Amino acid sequence: MSDNELGTFLRSCRESVTPSEVGLPQGPRRRTPGLRRSELATLAGISVEYLARLEQGRDRHPSTQVMSALADALRLPSDARVRLRHLLKKAESGHLLCPGADSPVRSVRPTVQALLDRLEPTPAVLLNRLSEVVAHTGGYERLAGPLGMLQGRPPSMIRYVFTHPVAREAYPDWDRVADAYAAGLRFEISRNDPYTLELVNELNVTAGAPFTERLTRQPELPALAGVERLVHPEAGQLRLAYETLELPGRDGQRLVVHLPADEATSTALDRLGGRRPGALRAVSG
Repeated sequence: MSDNELGTFLRSCRESVTPSEVGLPQGPRRRTPGLRRSELATLAGISVEYLARLEQGRDRHPSTQVMSALADALRLPSDARVRLRHLLKKAESGHLLCPGADSPVRSVRPTVQALLDRLEPTPAVLLNRLSEVVAHTGGYERLAGPLGMLQGRPPSMIRYVFTHPVAREAYPDWDRVADAYAAGLRFEISRNDPYTLELVNELNVTAGAPFTERLTRQPELPALAGVERLVHPEAGQLRLAYETLELPGRDGQRLVVHLPADEATSTALDRLGGRRPGALRAVSG
């Protein structure tokens, strides 16, 4: 196996993209397939010499910002971005998380689990500070499962929003949802949490500009309550009123509870869960 997997992958991606696919003229006859190094370097905002060092394995520790720029310039699909991030992590050396930092809690306290049990059939989910799904009700599984929100180990809402292929269809107001998750992560960055920084580095590559551009904005605290629209493959378009409850303690967990915001959504959720009409009554939102 090559010891320059990252460089080989970058070159392969460059040679598989035609100039027309990235908005460049085809130009005269080309001796090599795909983009020239000079063209990709210009699109990514880096020097040709640096791109050559990356492809040849003479520089194996590029920043995530450079990788994000290259992924955007090549217009890589999500699976290729994930592969690029994986190769970047393999190439990194000497990078250790601060041993004194608290790792994100991925377990649920018994009392919180008991609360979730009593919330059935309400869709409710417990998230940690990285927006990973820690626990959820059966009602939430029926709502989120068919949309792919519970995929991954552990499932991650912020990864879902920014990288899942159906997220923009699931959330008609995707921009607003993405703004909220990015804002929450931005506040975690200010605490110098290495686990958050690791997630940011990952999303810089796998999500690209839609994520990185949001991190440069003036951060605002995401709303803890409101109404969001969701398009479900079985229940159709839903309007869900949500409340976010920050749990006490150092776990950094929050409980998000969803309720139908209108009668149509109430009926749809009852039907989705096989419940009698009125099991989940609509609330004004």
